[in-house]
Parts: sequence; C-alpha cells; structure tokens
Amino acid sequence: MKILSRDRVEKYQQRTFNLEPGRRITSKEQAIRFVNQRGFIFFWPIKGIQLPSLWSAVAGDRPVADAHDDPGHVTWGWKDSLLGGHRWYYAKVLRKKSTIISLVIAPYFYALTENYGSPEEDYLLEYMQGRMTQEAKTVYEVLLSEGPLDTISLRRKAKLSSRESDSRFNRALTDLQAEFKILPVGTSQAGGWRYSFIYETVHRHLPDLLEKARQIQEGEARQKLVHLYLDSVGAAPHRDLGKLFQWPIPQIDEAIDKLVYSEILIRGVLLGEDSEEWVALPALL
Repeated sequence: MKILSRDRVEKYQQRTFNLEPGRRITSKEQAIRFVNQRGFIFFWPIKGIQLPSLWSAVAGDRPVADAHDDPGHVTWGWKDSLLGGHRWYYAKVLRKKSTIISLVIAPYFYALTENYGSPEEDYLLEYMQGRMTQEAKTVYEVLLSEGPLDTISLRRKAKLSSRESDSRFNRALTDLQAEFKILPVGTSQAGGWRYSFIYETVHRHLPDLLEKARQIQEGEARQKLVHLYLDSVGAAPHRDLGKLFQWPIPQIDEAIDKLVYSEILIRGVLLGEDSEEWVALPALL
C-alpha cells in the first residue's frame, strides 16, 4: 500500500479548484477557460461531493452567500449571459445539480445516455418501459412541438400550471436535463419574479453533440470522465466516484482498471491513517 498525505491532496485541490487568492477567476472569459481546463465543474459547491465549482473559483472556499450583492454572485450573470451561446454546456446533470461542462467533453456524457438514433422517437421506448414519467414525456413533447419556451409557457402548454403540479413539473425538468434531452438556452422576464429559463431540446440546439457522441464507446466515455475527475481532485476513494457519477460499481471498476493499466491512475492508496483505499494520480505520490 502507498501512503498519501492529506496535506498533499489539499494543496493539489487548492490549485485545481482555483482556491488560491492569486488564481481567482475575475472575468467571464477566465471562467470559460477554467471549465475547458477542468472538463466539468459544478456551478455551486455541492455538500459531500468533491469537485471544482464556479462559485468557489471566484469567491474562494466559503459558503454560497445569501446576500444578492455578494461579489461572488457575479457568476450568476456570467451563467445567464452564456446560456445558448455555445461556449459551454449548462444544465442539471451530475447528481441532478447545476453542472457546467466543456463542449469538448459534453459528447462523452451524451454517449452514456439512452439517447440513441432518433431523439424525437427514442423517448417513447423509455416511457413505455416505465423509465420516463408522464410529466417528463409531456414536457418533452411540448418542446418538440413548439420549440423553445420559457418556464411559464411550458408549464401552461403542458397543463402543469397548478400548484399541486409544482413538484412533478420540476422533477420533469430536472430528469430531462440529467438525461441530456433538454437544456436552458436563455432567460425570460416571464412570471411573478420576472425571471425564468427558456428551454429547448438538446438535439436541436446542439446537433453536433449527437454526431460527436456516436463516435464514442461507453467504456471510453467512462474512462475519460473518471480521468478528468481525478485530474481535478488528485485522489479519491472509490465511493466518491459512485456518488458523483452514479454508475454501477462494475462499470466504475472497469474504468479505473483501464486507467491503472495505462498508468494514468494508481489503486490501493491510503490517505494518512484512513483504512479506506483510494485511487490517485501517480504524480501525487
């Protein structure tokens, strides 16, 4: 067993998460470069999940502020201004939380979805097999028929405008984003808050994404995403990969094994006195 110090991992993440004061992101273009460098990040930090976030890269390692005038909330404006701009992919993906993905890496995520040859037909099989809710089917079909719609119009056309439909409608939006079927492409002043997302289907907004994903095998996609994850965090226990990607354990093991064989990762690493085995980048040892 190889021993890795916790301090070494934390120092590595200080750099890759852009937590060092001199490395903080101060512009939208720097934010785009950060996403392209890391491959994928969270928009906000997510409790219990180690992954870079745009908030922390801008505001530092501190909780997301409640005050709307906190300087860290400049990230909100950057995100909104880039929706639909083909500079990155933003949607609720990992853990069904707000995720920002490099457009170069997005096809690897898409290759692991159940979107196959025809996005306008494949969803029907998922629905018939009980893997898509009635509400998700309805919301998706409205977008297929109507094109981009703000949240208020989408709810109305899907006949999910009642207060009793809130949770079912929101779940449908989240599920469809996590499955790479829809994504926000802009904002609208619709609704009581004068703010709502505009949604569109992924295959119409990013047709190149589908073509690129077809060239990627599932095993290749998992290896790529695991490699990028470890490149960001440096080292992690096996369970953290499961928590983040939510893949079956055999698929995680296969991806790790291939990366170990290629000498990209090392297995059987212990972090200080911790008895749990970690995987790590060789450069950290």
